[in-house]
Amino acid sequence: MAPRRTRAKDLRRKTANRPERKTVVVFCEGEASEPDYVNALKRLSGVRGSASINIEVATERGVPLTLVRRAVDRARDDEVDECWCVFDVEWPRHHPNLKEAVRLAEEHGIRLAISNPCFEVWLILHFEDQTAFLNTDEAERRSRKLDGRTGKRIDGDTYMPLRAVAAKRALRLTQLHEKNATSFPRDNPSSSMCDLLAAIEPGTTSFVRGTV
Repeated sequence: MAPRRTRAKDLRRKTANRPERKTVVVFCEGEASEPDYVNALKRLSGVRGSASINIEVATERGVPLTLVRRAVDRARDDEVDECWCVFDVEWPRHHPNLKEAVRLAEEHGIRLAISNPCFEVWLILHFEDQTAFLNTDEAERRSRKLDGRTGKRIDGDTYMPLRAVAAKRALRLTQLHEKNATSFPRDNPSSSMCDLLAAIEPGTTSFVRGTV
């Protein structure tokens, strides 16, 4: 008796059933805390697994307009689904060409995660509410006191369990500025890092606007 042939596996069907992977390129202004935080996001099972998202981090230092221009160039790559720029406003002296950077990003579909005055205000929101105006130095001191670090680098993994409450606090700040008609770049304190979280963890409904 001839050996029974087994049916060939339909590899194409299996491939079609796999969730499509989303490639996100994140351009960071800072060289330490921002990449540390984004790398911790990359390690989350929801991002690495079920969300099927790849995140590349560009850590070269630059002002916001420089980052947006780099993102515009990178976004021309057909393999890239989204480009994000993570940068600060800075107080008392703002980064130059902030509004031009925002305008250029809007024209080319570049997504922005802006913290005002600096990324540290986003870190603060993981631990407590912050509604009073802060300059950059004050925000950095408060952030270091809250997480106990002595330098610029952070342990991103310690922030991950607190990211949902940070997002809710950030959204409440956005609503407060809308109520008071304080628009960018006068919206101090604020952070739109919660928008980046919503983009890379689409199943996490607590990050979606309107749920606070």
